[in-house]
Amino acid sequence: MSVEEQRTLAAELFNAAWRLLDKVERTPDEDDEMLHAAHASRYHWIRAGTRVNAARGEWQCSRVYAVLGRPEPALHHARRCLDLCESATDELDEFDLPFAYEALARAHATAGDEEEARHWIARSRAAGEAISDEDDRALLEADLATIGT
Repeated sequence: MSVEEQRTLAAELFNAAWRLLDKVERTPDEDDEMLHAAHASRYHWIRAGTRVNAARGEWQCSRVYAVLGRPEPALHHARRCLDLCESATDELDEFDLPFAYEALARAHATAGDEEEARHWIARSRAAGEAISDEDDRALLEADLATIGT
């Protein structure tokens, strides 16, 4: 499989997982499909993407696990997302680091650690102030508002 085919597949799988994340109600089979699509996307980004693509893939894996109520893997992937963001600072878009913090906040909230969740929400909001695109900033705030603390 060529690098371009890997990238195309990674993006298609990311979008498939995202469509399932957006569903209000999913079946157990759809939950499985969502989880496997996120991991498959991340795998293909390993083969054909950048560290930023990898960080975004880790963010999505964390989000899927949080939505499924599985805190330990949500925390693992959120931490990995942050590690990748911190190692690729020259490649990041303005929203990548604030969303890494959002993933940590959501994962800690899923684990029932409200204090840590609030800490990461605050870091995400502070980092989000540097996002110049209003739509990206609004998306971050909307995501942060869905974190139960």
